[in-house]
Amino acid sequence: GLYLFSRDWIPIETTGLGILVAMISLFYFFPYDVNGIPIEPAYFFVSSFGHEALVTICALLAIGKAIEISGSLQPLIGFLSTSWTKHPKISFLGVLFFGAFFSAFINNTPIVVILIPALIAVAHKANVSSSKILMPMGMATLVGGMSTTIGTSTNLLVVGISRDMGLQEIQLFDFVVPAVIAGSIGMVFLWLVAPRYLSDRQPRENRNVTRLFEAILYVNQDSYPHGKTLAELMIKAGDDFQIQKIKRSESLFVAKIPTVVLEAGDQIYIKDTIEKLKEYEKLLGLTLHQDADLTTEDAPDQKSDNTHLAEVVIGSGSLLDQQTLNTQKFSQRFNLLPLAIHRSRTGSEVV
Repeated sequence: GLYLFSRDWIPIETTGLGILVAMISLFYFFPYDVNGIPIEPAYFFVSSFGHEALVTICALLAIGKAIEISGSLQPLIGFLSTSWTKHPKISFLGVLFFGAFFSAFINNTPIVVILIPALIAVAHKANVSSSKILMPMGMATLVGGMSTTIGTSTNLLVVGISRDMGLQEIQLFDFVVPAVIAGSIGMVFLWLVAPRYLSDRQPRENRNVTRLFEAILYVNQDSYPHGKTLAELMIKAGDDFQIQKIKRSESLFVAKIPTVVLEAGDQIYIKDTIEKLKEYEKLLGLTLHQDADLTTEDAPDQKSDNTHLAEVVIGSGSLLDQQTLNTQKFSQRFNLLPLAIHRSRTGSEVV
Protein backbone atom coordinates (compact mmCIF):
# COMPACT_ATOMS: atom_id res chain seq x y z
CA GLY A 1 0.00 0.00 0.00
CA LEU A 2 2.77 2.46 0.91
CA TYR A 3 4.52 1.67 -2.37
CA LEU A 4 1.38 2.33 -4.41
CA PHE A 5 0.71 5.59 -2.56
CA SER A 6 4.23 6.74 -3.49
CA ARG A 7 3.64 6.21 -7.23
CA ASP A 8 2.59 9.48 -8.91
CA TRP A 9 1.06 7.73 -11.91
CA ILE A 10 -1.54 5.97 -9.73
CA PRO A 11 -4.27 8.25 -8.30
CA ILE A 12 -4.44 8.17 -4.50
CA GLU A 13 -8.17 7.45 -4.69
CA THR A 14 -7.56 4.37 -6.83
CA THR A 15 -4.95 3.04 -4.42
CA GLY A 16 -7.15 3.60 -1.37
CA LEU A 17 -10.19 1.94 -2.92
CA GLY A 18 -8.08 -0.94 -4.20
CA ILE A 19 -6.61 -1.62 -0.75
CA LEU A 20 -10.08 -1.52 0.82
CA VAL A 21 -11.44 -4.04 -1.70
CA ALA A 22 -8.36 -6.23 -1.25
CA MET A 23 -8.75 -6.32 2.54
CA ILE A 24 -12.45 -7.17 2.34
CA SER A 25 -11.72 -9.93 -0.19
CA LEU A 26 -8.86 -11.31 1.92
CA PHE A 27 -10.95 -11.66 5.09
CA TYR A 28 -13.90 -13.00 3.08
CA PHE A 29 -11.95 -15.91 1.62
CA PHE A 30 -9.85 -16.38 4.78
CA PRO A 31 -12.27 -15.76 7.68
CA TYR A 32 -11.01 -14.46 10.99
CA ASP A 33 -12.77 -14.61 14.34
CA VAL A 34 -12.42 -12.85 17.69
CA ASN A 35 -13.35 -14.89 20.78
CA GLY A 36 -15.11 -17.37 18.56
CA ILE A 37 -17.17 -14.69 16.81
CA PRO A 38 -16.39 -14.43 13.08
CA ILE A 39 -15.71 -10.96 11.68
CA GLU A 40 -17.98 -9.75 8.91
CA PRO A 41 -15.33 -8.15 6.62
CA ALA A 42 -17.62 -5.77 4.72
CA TYR A 43 -19.10 -4.30 7.92
CA PHE A 44 -15.77 -4.29 9.77
CA PHE A 45 -13.91 -2.29 7.11
CA VAL A 46 -16.72 -0.04 5.83
CA SER A 47 -18.63 0.87 9.00
CA SER A 48 -15.93 3.33 10.12
CA PHE A 49 -16.70 5.53 7.13
CA GLY A 50 -19.90 6.52 8.91
CA HIS A 51 -18.08 7.85 11.96
CA GLU A 52 -19.13 11.44 12.57
CA ALA A 53 -15.52 12.60 12.96
CA LEU A 54 -14.68 11.39 9.45
CA VAL A 55 -17.89 12.86 8.04
CA THR A 56 -17.07 16.21 9.67
CA ILE A 57 -13.54 16.17 8.28
CA CYS A 58 -14.85 15.51 4.76
CA ALA A 59 -17.43 18.30 5.15
CA LEU A 60 -14.74 20.76 6.27
CA LEU A 61 -12.56 19.80 3.31
CA ALA A 62 -15.51 20.41 0.98
CA ILE A 63 -16.19 23.82 2.56
CA GLY A 64 -12.52 24.75 2.32
CA LYS A 65 -12.38 23.75 -1.35
CA ALA A 66 -15.52 25.80 -2.06
CA ILE A 67 -13.94 28.85 -0.43
CA GLU A 68 -10.76 28.31 -2.42
CA ILE A 69 -12.56 28.02 -5.78
CA SER A 70 -15.12 30.79 -5.17
CA GLY A 71 -12.47 33.32 -4.16
CA SER A 72 -14.49 34.48 -1.16
CA LEU A 73 -11.37 35.48 0.75
CA GLN A 74 -9.59 37.18 -2.15
CA PRO A 75 -10.65 40.78 -1.22
CA LEU A 76 -9.10 40.41 2.23
CA ILE A 77 -5.98 38.81 0.78
CA GLY A 78 -5.73 41.63 -1.76
CA PHE A 79 -5.94 44.20 1.03
CA LEU A 80 -3.13 42.52 2.95
CA SER A 81 -0.98 42.34 -0.19
CA THR A 82 -1.54 46.02 -0.98
CA SER A 83 -0.73 47.18 2.54
CA TRP A 84 2.48 45.12 2.61
CA THR A 85 4.49 47.78 0.77
CA LYS A 86 3.60 50.45 3.36
CA HIS A 87 3.58 48.44 6.57
CA PRO A 88 5.38 45.11 5.99
CA LYS A 89 5.69 44.11 9.66
CA ILE A 90 2.05 44.85 10.51
CA SER A 91 0.88 43.19 7.28
CA PHE A 92 2.96 40.10 8.05
CA LEU A 93 1.34 39.88 11.48
CA GLY A 94 -2.06 40.31 9.82
CA VAL A 95 -1.33 37.39 7.48
CA LEU A 96 -0.37 35.19 10.43
CA PHE A 97 -3.56 36.01 12.32
CA PHE A 98 -5.61 35.63 9.13
CA GLY A 99 -4.32 32.10 8.61
CA ALA A 100 -4.64 31.18 12.28
CA PHE A 101 -8.20 32.51 12.67
CA PHE A 102 -9.71 30.79 9.64
CA SER A 103 -7.80 27.56 10.32
CA ALA A 104 -9.66 27.32 13.62
CA PHE A 105 -12.92 26.73 11.74
CA ILE A 106 -11.93 25.03 8.48
CA ASN A 107 -9.09 22.76 7.42
CA ASN A 108 -5.78 24.59 7.14
CA THR A 109 -4.90 23.10 3.73
CA PRO A 110 -7.20 25.33 1.61
CA ILE A 111 -6.12 28.37 3.65
CA VAL A 112 -2.49 27.68 2.79
CA VAL A 113 -3.36 27.06 -0.87
CA ILE A 114 -5.20 30.40 -1.05
CA LEU A 115 -2.41 32.37 0.61
CA ILE A 116 0.61 30.90 -1.19
CA PRO A 117 0.22 32.68 -4.60
CA ALA A 118 -0.48 36.06 -2.98
CA LEU A 119 2.45 35.78 -0.56
CA ILE A 120 4.87 34.66 -3.28
CA ALA A 121 3.91 37.75 -5.30
CA VAL A 122 4.34 39.93 -2.22
CA ALA A 123 7.76 38.41 -1.50
CA HIS A 124 8.86 39.03 -5.08
CA LYS A 125 7.63 42.62 -4.98
CA ALA A 126 9.25 43.31 -1.61
CA ASN A 127 12.47 41.57 -2.70
CA VAL A 128 12.48 39.17 0.27
CA SER A 129 12.80 35.40 0.38
CA SER A 130 9.40 33.73 0.14
CA SER A 131 10.48 31.07 2.65
CA LYS A 132 10.66 33.75 5.38
CA ILE A 133 6.94 34.39 4.83
CA LEU A 134 5.49 31.05 3.76
CA MET A 135 6.91 28.85 6.51
CA PRO A 136 5.71 31.06 9.40
CA MET A 137 2.32 31.34 7.69
CA GLY A 138 2.04 27.56 7.44
CA MET A 139 2.92 27.14 11.11
CA ALA A 140 0.41 29.86 12.07
CA THR A 141 -2.40 27.85 10.47
CA LEU A 142 -1.43 24.91 12.69
CA VAL A 143 -1.43 27.15 15.77
CA GLY A 144 -4.94 28.35 14.91
CA GLY A 145 -6.16 24.85 14.15
CA MET A 146 -5.27 23.53 17.59
CA SER A 147 -7.60 26.01 19.35
CA THR A 148 -10.92 24.33 18.43
CA THR A 149 -12.22 20.81 18.13
CA ILE A 150 -12.73 21.20 14.38
CA GLY A 151 -9.48 23.03 13.67
CA THR A 152 -7.57 19.87 12.81
CA SER A 153 -8.57 16.35 11.88
CA THR A 154 -6.59 15.05 14.87
CA ASN A 155 -8.71 17.10 17.27
CA LEU A 156 -11.87 15.71 15.73
CA LEU A 157 -10.68 12.13 16.07
CA VAL A 158 -9.64 12.61 19.70
CA VAL A 159 -13.01 14.16 20.57
CA GLY A 160 -14.85 11.28 18.89
CA ILE A 161 -12.75 8.61 20.58
CA SER A 162 -13.13 10.21 24.03
CA ARG A 163 -16.90 10.31 23.60
CA ASP A 164 -16.97 6.68 22.50
CA MET A 165 -15.07 5.78 25.67
CA GLY A 166 -17.76 7.38 27.81
CA LEU A 167 -15.83 10.51 28.79
CA GLN A 168 -17.43 13.93 29.00
CA GLU A 169 -18.02 15.36 25.53
CA ILE A 170 -15.60 18.14 24.58
CA GLN A 171 -17.31 21.22 23.12
CA LEU A 172 -16.05 23.45 20.31
CA PHE A 173 -14.29 26.08 22.44
CA ASP A 174 -13.54 24.06 25.59
CA PHE A 175 -9.76 24.38 25.26
CA VAL A 176 -9.58 27.68 23.36
CA VAL A 177 -8.23 29.62 26.37
CA PRO A 178 -5.05 27.55 26.96
CA ALA A 179 -4.62 27.26 23.18
CA VAL A 180 -4.80 31.05 22.77
CA ILE A 181 -2.31 31.61 25.61
CA ALA A 182 0.21 29.17 24.15
CA GLY A 183 -0.61 30.23 20.59
CA SER A 184 0.01 33.91 21.34
CA ILE A 185 3.58 33.12 22.35
CA GLY A 186 3.96 31.05 19.21
CA MET A 187 2.56 33.82 17.01
CA VAL A 188 5.02 36.36 18.44
CA PHE A 189 7.84 33.91 17.77
CA LEU A 190 6.66 33.33 14.18
CA TRP A 191 6.30 37.09 13.65
CA LEU A 192 9.58 38.41 15.05
CA VAL A 193 12.00 35.53 15.57
CA ALA A 194 11.37 32.78 13.00
CA PRO A 195 12.09 34.90 9.86
CA ARG A 196 15.54 35.75 11.23
CA TYR A 197 16.55 32.09 11.44
CA LEU A 198 15.10 30.96 8.12
CA SER A 199 17.59 30.80 5.26
CA ASP A 200 17.02 32.52 1.95
CA ARG A 201 15.73 30.11 -0.66
CA GLN A 202 15.43 31.23 -4.24
CA PRO A 203 12.66 29.65 -6.34
CA ARG A 204 13.70 27.35 -9.15
CA GLU A 205 12.56 29.77 -11.83
CA ASN A 206 15.07 32.35 -10.62
CA ARG A 207 17.99 30.04 -11.25
CA ASN A 208 19.90 30.12 -14.50
CA VAL A 209 17.49 27.79 -16.29
CA THR A 210 15.88 28.63 -19.60
CA ARG A 211 12.19 27.83 -19.50
CA LEU A 212 10.88 26.58 -22.82
CA PHE A 213 7.23 26.69 -23.86
CA GLU A 214 5.37 24.53 -26.32
CA ALA A 215 3.30 26.54 -28.78
CA ILE A 216 1.53 26.33 -32.13
CA LEU A 217 1.99 28.99 -34.82
CA TYR A 218 -1.04 29.14 -37.13
CA VAL A 219 -0.49 29.98 -40.80
CA ASN A 220 -3.15 32.22 -42.38
CA GLN A 221 -3.65 33.81 -45.80
CA ASP A 222 -1.88 37.06 -44.85
CA SER A 223 1.10 35.55 -43.05
CA TYR A 224 4.58 35.38 -44.52
CA PRO A 225 4.87 31.54 -44.69
CA HIS A 226 1.72 31.16 -46.82
CA GLY A 227 2.87 29.87 -50.21
CA LYS A 228 6.52 29.80 -49.13
CA THR A 229 8.75 26.76 -48.76
CA LEU A 230 10.01 25.59 -45.43
CA ALA A 231 13.53 26.61 -46.46
CA GLU A 232 12.37 30.19 -47.07
CA LEU A 233 10.63 30.23 -43.70
CA MET A 234 13.79 29.07 -41.92
CA ILE A 235 15.87 31.78 -43.61
CA LYS A 236 13.36 34.44 -42.56
CA ALA A 237 13.03 33.19 -38.98
CA GLY A 238 16.70 32.49 -38.32
CA ASP A 239 18.77 29.52 -37.19
CA ASP A 240 17.18 29.40 -33.72
CA PHE A 241 13.74 28.59 -35.18
CA GLN A 242 13.31 24.91 -34.30
CA ILE A 243 10.22 23.22 -35.76
CA GLN A 244 9.01 20.07 -34.04
CA LYS A 245 6.30 19.12 -36.54
CA ILE A 246 3.86 20.58 -39.08
CA LYS A 247 0.19 19.62 -38.94
CA ARG A 248 -1.97 20.19 -42.03
CA SER A 249 -5.23 18.50 -41.07
CA GLU A 250 -6.72 16.49 -38.25
CA SER A 251 -4.70 13.38 -39.10
CA LEU A 252 -2.09 14.64 -41.59
CA PHE A 253 1.41 15.76 -40.64
CA VAL A 254 3.71 17.19 -43.31
CA ALA A 255 7.31 16.04 -43.55
CA LYS A 256 9.85 18.69 -42.49
CA ILE A 257 11.71 18.83 -45.80
CA PRO A 258 13.05 22.13 -47.20
CA THR A 259 10.91 22.01 -50.36
CA VAL A 260 7.52 21.54 -48.67
CA VAL A 261 5.17 24.47 -49.36
CA LEU A 262 3.22 25.86 -46.42
CA GLU A 263 -0.50 26.54 -46.78
CA ALA A 264 -3.13 28.50 -44.90
CA GLY A 265 -4.39 26.42 -42.00
CA ASP A 266 -1.07 24.70 -41.35
CA GLN A 267 -0.05 24.44 -37.71
CA ILE A 268 3.66 24.77 -36.92
CA TYR A 269 4.62 23.18 -33.60
CA ILE A 270 7.64 24.85 -32.01
CA LYS A 271 9.32 25.09 -28.60
CA ASP A 272 11.12 28.20 -27.38
CA THR A 273 11.16 30.93 -24.76
CA ILE A 274 8.08 33.13 -24.43
CA GLU A 275 10.05 36.14 -25.74
CA LYS A 276 11.10 34.24 -28.86
CA LEU A 277 7.56 32.99 -29.48
CA LYS A 278 6.18 36.53 -29.48
CA GLU A 279 9.06 37.62 -31.72
CA TYR A 280 8.28 34.89 -34.28
CA GLU A 281 4.59 35.79 -34.16
CA LYS A 282 5.37 39.40 -35.08
CA LEU A 283 8.19 38.68 -37.55
CA LEU A 284 6.32 36.06 -39.58
CA GLY A 285 2.80 37.45 -39.26
CA LEU A 286 1.63 34.24 -37.61
CA THR A 287 -0.69 33.84 -34.63
CA LEU A 288 -0.38 31.80 -31.46
CA HIS A 289 -4.11 31.14 -31.47
CA GLN A 290 -6.76 29.95 -33.89
CA ASP A 291 -9.28 32.36 -35.37
CA ALA A 292 -11.98 30.07 -33.96
CA ASP A 293 -10.83 31.07 -30.48
CA LEU A 294 -11.96 34.63 -31.18
CA THR A 295 -15.43 33.97 -32.53
CA THR A 296 -17.29 34.52 -29.27
CA GLU A 297 -18.21 38.01 -28.19
CA ASP A 298 -16.60 37.39 -24.82
CA ALA A 299 -13.19 36.58 -26.30
CA PRO A 300 -10.40 39.01 -25.38
CA ASP A 301 -9.30 41.68 -27.84
CA GLN A 302 -5.56 41.37 -28.39
CA LYS A 303 -5.34 44.89 -29.78
CA SER A 304 -6.79 46.41 -26.63
CA ASP A 305 -4.47 48.30 -24.30
CA ASN A 306 -5.94 46.30 -21.44
CA THR A 307 -4.62 43.00 -22.81
CA HIS A 308 -1.76 41.53 -20.78
CA LEU A 309 0.51 38.51 -21.14
CA ALA A 310 0.46 36.37 -18.01
CA GLU A 311 1.35 32.90 -16.78
CA VAL A 312 -1.15 30.63 -15.00
CA VAL A 313 -0.04 27.66 -12.90
CA ILE A 314 -2.23 24.55 -12.99
CA GLY A 315 -1.97 22.93 -9.58
CA SER A 316 -2.97 19.49 -8.43
CA GLY A 317 -6.73 19.39 -7.92
CA SER A 318 -7.35 22.34 -10.23
CA LEU A 319 -10.43 22.34 -12.45
CA LEU A 320 -8.04 22.10 -15.42
CA ASP A 321 -5.93 19.28 -13.99
CA GLN A 322 -6.00 16.25 -16.34
CA GLN A 323 -8.35 18.14 -18.69
CA THR A 324 -7.96 19.59 -22.18
CA LEU A 325 -8.53 23.25 -22.99
CA ASN A 326 -11.15 22.33 -25.58
CA THR A 327 -13.28 20.20 -23.27
CA GLN A 328 -13.17 22.90 -20.59
CA LYS A 329 -13.95 25.67 -23.13
CA PHE A 330 -11.08 27.64 -21.66
CA SER A 331 -11.34 30.79 -23.79
CA GLN A 332 -15.11 31.13 -23.48
CA ARG A 333 -15.25 30.47 -19.72
CA PHE A 334 -12.31 32.57 -18.56
CA ASN A 335 -12.03 35.20 -21.32
CA LEU A 336 -8.40 34.19 -21.89
CA LEU A 337 -6.38 33.03 -24.89
CA PRO A 338 -3.89 30.21 -24.26
CA LEU A 339 -0.69 30.87 -26.21
CA ALA A 340 1.87 28.35 -24.95
CA ILE A 341 2.43 25.65 -22.35
CA HIS A 342 5.47 25.04 -20.16
CA ARG A 343 5.78 21.75 -18.32
CA SER A 344 8.60 20.98 -15.89
CA ARG A 345 9.67 17.40 -15.49
CA THR A 346 11.86 15.84 -12.84
CA GLY A 347 15.53 16.27 -13.64
CA SER A 348 15.18 18.74 -16.51
CA GLU A 349 13.27 21.68 -17.81
CA VAL A 350 11.57 19.79 -20.61
CA VAL A 351 8.26 21.00 -22.00
